[in-house]
Amino acid sequence: MAERDVLIVGAGPTGLVLALWLTAQGVRVRIIDRNAGPGPTSRAMVVHARTLELYRQLDLAAAVVEAGRCNPAVNLWARGHVRAHIAFAPTGAKLTPYPFVLVFPQDHHERLLASRLEAMGIVVERQTELVDFDVGADQVTARLRLPDGSEELCTTRYLAGCDGARSTVRHRLAIDFEGGTYDQTFYVADVEASGPTANGEAHISLDTSDFVALLAYAKGRGRLIGLVREAREDARQLTFEDVSHRAIDGLRLTIDRVNWFSTYRVHHRVADRFRQGNVFLLGDAAHVHSPVGGQGMNTGIGDAINLAWKLAAVLRGQAPDRLLDSYEEERIAFARQLVATTDRLFTFVTAGGRLVDLVRIYIAPALAGVAYRFARIREFLFRILSQTQLNYRDGRLSRGVAGSVQGGDRLPWVMAGEWDNYQPLSAITWQVHVYGVADDGMRQWCAARGLPLHVFPWLEEHAAAGLVKGAAYLLRPDTYVALAAEKQAHELFGAYLADRQIVPS
Repeated sequence: MAERDVLIVGAGPTGLVLALWLTAQGVRVRIIDRNAGPGPTSRAMVVHARTLELYRQLDLAAAVVEAGRCNPAVNLWARGHVRAHIAFAPTGAKLTPYPFVLVFPQDHHERLLASRLEAMGIVVERQTELVDFDVGADQVTARLRLPDGSEELCTTRYLAGCDGARSTVRHRLAIDFEGGTYDQTFYVADVEASGPTANGEAHISLDTSDFVALLAYAKGRGRLIGLVREAREDARQLTFEDVSHRAIDGLRLTIDRVNWFSTYRVHHRVADRFRQGNVFLLGDAAHVHSPVGGQGMNTGIGDAINLAWKLAAVLRGQAPDRLLDSYEEERIAFARQLVATTDRLFTFVTAGGRLVDLVRIYIAPALAGVAYRFARIREFLFRILSQTQLNYRDGRLSRGVAGSVQGGDRLPWVMAGEWDNYQPLSAITWQVHVYGVADDGMRQWCAARGLPLHVFPWLEEHAAAGLVKGAAYLLRPDTYVALAAEKQAHELFGAYLADRQIVPS
């Protein structure tokens, strides 16, 4: 018998979230990490709205928001002037409880997640390294190197590789990691700063000489992420004084102190597959891309929550093993799309030449400022940035249409008076939502299966969000719509679950 249900390799945000969500569902986990603790020079800074929505399932969202800093807007700078000011709240407040970009350094983020996990009885085993593993028919045997140098064998039903871009798990499985590495070198610096741009908002300079973004996470403190344009053989030996400060000066920013500085190269790669037998790849082990839009960490967290409920269902005997195939199906498509999109944006931001400089410095910010005046464009851009547009419409778990909501969509958020349709989503469980009046057949069908039924009185705000009066929506444990039906035909819901051999809980 396996000692654990799931062995998680890597205690970054992806691994920690996977451990939290599995533990909350009664799954026996073990989580290891080769490092002594979170690295202080982490580059992931941004927590987007969709991640915060999902964090409500474990009562994490409020703590993360309180610990981080809400950035209500982003400013595009060039040649010492603001070319565009893009505020999130006017549009985002209608779409999500979190209409902002939250800046929360990854090392702080990891410590918060680890402390929550420890409160649940699971401690990250630091300085413990995965050396090798063998995959059997129904379990994985992993060889671990412990802090004292001794080795241990650990048997587990499933192995989750959350061990970063240089993943031991991926290399051991010989899974291709296609893509490439950009020529440019980036730097990241933790700074104490003053000046008009040290105002709590995000600032991005698109100057010709270099690129830099300022993300404030406390009063007078923030992270600079910048580009070293010229190719340097000695990139690892660079200091903050070695990089161009033209873009920093263009932000009218005074650097009072540099607390730490690091350089890194940017990759764009997606693993050929995310599952091989009882082994899974998540986060940077499965996909890496440029830092444009701050999507990387949020995507890894999304991987973890997508996989966690499926593993729990299979381990409890409430779904067949083939349910786990939907993890790769749903997440690899998004990863490929994300890498392609951020690659195009990264290439535009870092390209040289007079024409490109003209477009980047004058034309693009001006167009962004004008376009952002239109509600539909604002909504589209916010949905992309916040990952609230992410859907699984073409997946095997997605069926039906009711209004503008399709199976596979994120449930639209509606807050009207005392009614918040996201409040029931704090439970990691299948559930049914009805907007209007639930008929007796639907009530009886849900009650017979112990399936939570949440009925919301019909409001104009529901129609504005694309929901349909009297329609019923079956929601997955990760809060995405599984089945949307304009009529409360409970036999459709029964057929959906029976076809997939899922017993909801």
